[in-house]
Amino acid sequence: MNFFNKDKKSAFEAKELAQWIAFGPVIFQVTRTLRNSGILKAIEESGTKGITIEEIIEQVKLPRYGVRVLLESGLGIGLFVINDDRYTITKTGVFIANDPLTIANMDFIHDVNYKGLFALDKSIETGKPEGLKEFGNWRTIYEGLSELPPHVQKSWFSFDHFFSDTAFPASLKHVYKKGIRNILDIGGNTGKWAIASTKYDDSISVTIMDLPGQLEMAKKKIEQLGLQSRVSFYPVNMLDVNQPFPKGFDAIWMSQFLDCFSENEITSILKKCHQALDDDKYVLILEAFWDAQRFETAAFCLQQTSIYFTALANGNSQMYHSKVFIDCIYKAGFEIAERIDNIGLSHTLLKCRKRK
Repeated sequence: MNFFNKDKKSAFEAKELAQWIAFGPVIFQVTRTLRNSGILKAIEESGTKGITIEEIIEQVKLPRYGVRVLLESGLGIGLFVINDDRYTITKTGVFIANDPLTIANMDFIHDVNYKGLFALDKSIETGKPEGLKEFGNWRTIYEGLSELPPHVQKSWFSFDHFFSDTAFPASLKHVYKKGIRNILDIGGNTGKWAIASTKYDDSISVTIMDLPGQLEMAKKKIEQLGLQSRVSFYPVNMLDVNQPFPKGFDAIWMSQFLDCFSENEITSILKKCHQALDDDKYVLILEAFWDAQRFETAAFCLQQTSIYFTALANGNSQMYHSKVFIDCIYKAGFEIAERIDNIGLSHTLLKCRKRK
């Protein structure tokens, strides 16, 4: 669906939005501080009766000046309203305080992205994740993911898993409907797909292929669940042209993985998949494409997530338009045998076979 084919705002609305953009960092940090300080929760819990500034100060134990400036800013943002000196929460405030999607997005932006985004202009020039220097001297964030500070890891995985957790249950029945029992999970991360697969059917076995640091995290979880007899591990650098992919699998699975690479890298990885698969086997790809969303807000979120890849993740990938992505699939020698949109919150499942 094309949400972006015309200018829908009046001149007044456009200027208003321009001010929101100009003050965007202020709006974000005020909202986050109101949430984390307990001020927003105090207002929400006051219900329709509302709450005064004095009552808020008593609950959150913060200086009056600080509470006052946050409240005044929050009024302009639209998180609450004031009548007779009593604050009551708005619908927007309720979503900020309670909505899991909003919480995951906000924590991801603050803990993982915020400081690094200051180097976005440099990343655009160089094609490198210049903002990653906030955390370490790695080429990509994936090399250092296991070494990130715990709170940063938590926000990264909460963001990543929020979407896969809704997409995986809906994907399982499509992936394993035609006798697939031995699957190669490329970029298996913490083992979420492997765990979901083994729980779905006792006859399924999974080999997770990823960077060594990522596999160590997955191994711990797999061992805790006693699944080591059905889940194997294959450490590899996917971009090493001298490292072929292992053979002998019914299918290759990649979820939220190929968006971590440039178009040329996607094509290269898929060519290796082509070499590793028998002619009657499939590559199954689960991705979120911004042009395949049911709602404009979902497309917006994916478009903005692309900037994380630019400034921090690797400097050259994004959340793709499906046409760009599918072009890579065809360049690698595959065609689309089946496409299923609207998997979970935002995903598309592509079943790819070798072109005749």
